[in-house]
Amino acid sequence: MTTAIIAEDEVLLRTALRELLATTWPELEIVAECDDGASALEAIDQHRPDIAFLDIRMPGLSGLEVAAAASEASPGTQVVFTTAYDQYAVDAFERGAIDYLLKPITTERLTATVQRIKARATAVPDATALAALLRDLSAGGGPGRSPLTWITASNGRETRLIMVDDVAYFRADNKYTVAMTADGEALLRTPIRELAGVLDPNTFKQIHRSTIVNLRAVASIVRDDTGKGTLRLKQRPETLVVSQPFMALFRNM
Repeated sequence: MTTAIIAEDEVLLRTALRELLATTWPELEIVAECDDGASALEAIDQHRPDIAFLDIRMPGLSGLEVAAAASEASPGTQVVFTTAYDQYAVDAFERGAIDYLLKPITTERLTATVQRIKARATAVPDATALAALLRDLSAGGGPGRSPLTWITASNGRETRLIMVDDVAYFRADNKYTVAMTADGEALLRTPIRELAGVLDPNTFKQIHRSTIVNLRAVASIVRDDTGKGTLRLKQRPETLVVSQPFMALFRNM
């Protein structure tokens, strides 16, 4: 049986795609549904699906970053991007010969995509194609977004102001998030999933679902025999483990 995952942070759109797939490809088994990039990458690594439907813009890792990492974690997985971008981005997808579905997804477009998927064994975009697409979309494609520059953390009656650049890494703590700085830690009343969506993606990278690291705070990274990595920090004594599927994001470090 052919398997797939769906990664889309908007519940209604995720449900709509699942229902359309049930109609156009009833024998397809959806093995996981994800609402952020980190969980999508972990699902691909765990299930090794035949197809991954990836939203371009998700909290944390973008669909492009997930696809780039997934090309190592599950080379046989075909990638189909879903996007709400305009014609500029559609042109970028077509130049790269990369499958995409423009939102709102129609039955006709999905049917054509399904036929293309069935007609070939594998069609995983290579890292060069994904990097070029990311540059194109950043240059003139999607809507701009100002990354978060400071956060507040409460400690009793005192509220601390912390510059985001001073945070070495963020760690999930149940419904909240702990910000780790050179001076100590601070509890934020914001889930890490929400935080991932407003941090600068060029500076902050998820190393697994519960941890986001500031690349400027990293002193070195070492890969072990199992494929996992260990990050050493410049101003904190502890090390951070990078789970295997996320290691592809650090290929150029």
